[in-house]
Amino acid sequence: MSNESADAIDWREPDPYGVASVPWEGLRVCVVGARVVGISAAYALLDLGADVLLCDRYDDAETAERSAPVAERGAALRLGDDKTLPEGCELLVVVPGIPPSAPIVAAAREAAIPVWGDAELAWRLRKPLPDGSFAPWLGLTGTNGKTTAVRMLAAMLEAAGKRAVACGNVGFPMVDAVLAQDPYEVLAIELSSYQLYWSESLSLLAAAVLNIAPDHLDWHGSMDEYIRAKAKIYERCQIACVYNVADKVTEHMVEEADVVEGCRAIGFTLGAPGLSMLGVVDGILADRAFIENRRSAAAELGTIYDVEPHAPHNVANALAAGALARAYGVPVEAVRDGLRNFRPDPHRIEFVAVLDGVDYVDDSKATNTHAAAASLASYEHIVWIAGGLAKGARFDDLVEKSAKRLRGVVLLGQDRAVIAEALRENAPHVPVRDIGGADTGLDAEASIDLILDAAAELAQQGDTVLLAPACASMDMFVSYNERGDLFAKAVKARKAARG
Repeated sequence: MSNESADAIDWREPDPYGVASVPWEGLRVCVVGARVVGISAAYALLDLGADVLLCDRYDDAETAERSAPVAERGAALRLGDDKTLPEGCELLVVVPGIPPSAPIVAAAREAAIPVWGDAELAWRLRKPLPDGSFAPWLGLTGTNGKTTAVRMLAAMLEAAGKRAVACGNVGFPMVDAVLAQDPYEVLAIELSSYQLYWSESLSLLAAAVLNIAPDHLDWHGSMDEYIRAKAKIYERCQIACVYNVADKVTEHMVEEADVVEGCRAIGFTLGAPGLSMLGVVDGILADRAFIENRRSAAAELGTIYDVEPHAPHNVANALAAGALARAYGVPVEAVRDGLRNFRPDPHRIEFVAVLDGVDYVDDSKATNTHAAAASLASYEHIVWIAGGLAKGARFDDLVEKSAKRLRGVVLLGQDRAVIAEALRENAPHVPVRDIGGADTGLDAEASIDLILDAAAELAQQGDTVLLAPACASMDMFVSYNERGDLFAKAVKARKAARG
């Protein structure tokens, strides 16, 4: 189908403050990735009248079944090939995991065809609220803590009586959020580095970067590129750029950002807050940023005991979420009530059980070194369960900082040798047990049993056996959720067997 109107409208250019006049009717769009985000995008584009081709690298029964309803709605399907750019394609929409090096992306760029991610698509699809305004976006990114912090933020917004939703990388597609039949008044959005890389025109009301540490370097190619992608969250920010006082990289991102005139830099710190900061004073969460007399006073947003768990890194998450909520205009009581109502997701420093005088803790969500460091810093004597897919990370700094806490280490997974080398160099006194990886031929449950046997041999009464792998899980498990679920199930089964 031809689309002559597309040539007359410069819809490809970023439209930061409104909704671009994209000529959707008949626009030939290729959506790459037939999973939750890609299928959400395909449905939305079909509803707008676009000609949609949905492609995916896999051609198996599960992918075909997942894609069939989209085909019934009118999309063309191409399974088993996500490399070839379709003839006549006018817009390429990629799911977050598609890297910039992908052949289909290279072909689109060579042909000067726009490439959008789901965040960019959602921004272009926003619908006005009944009063004619658009629901503000409050965005949050960082290497660790994003999901927890964005859900804290949504709880604060809801405590203020707002119809709000946590969406984006947290699991609910942004496209679905902006097109909801009952519109949301405000969106709390978790943005990954992948999603930010593929965005070009977002203009968030307020944005926060929690922290920066090496992660996804295999996808981005370098630490500099990873930081550059994360920093895009601050571009065109309207009210507040929230940064981590303890992480100078995040502050530098704010300094370099091209923001709307009047946008403020707001810091958060675990210490006493300076001017235009949120921080902690004698256990009180204090706001010196969003009150009139901030030079001489602070507003109390709650206490560290309103944060569950109140480990330091999680208090930092709460402060960042609180800063975004306050930038939107949430009253102090709603910040406190939101924190009290919030319960963390599973597999995030989750206590499982006491077994033979030893605490067992599941932090399977700690899929990189920065997250694992936060877990390891929370306990005094630890048997550490680590390993999996390292994603290009190194472990020397993590081991060196944690060495005094380690009673022993149980290693598993494809890249366990990298951690073993770091232990030999930086903690040679720490005993190590290697249970192997997927090449052992054991299933996931049997591997967990070996892990627990090894951990029990190393642990002493009063210790903590901590599953904080510092690696992704997909070499041996379906996901970090399965890894954590099997760990918790096995620990509880052993406890039950002891009566």
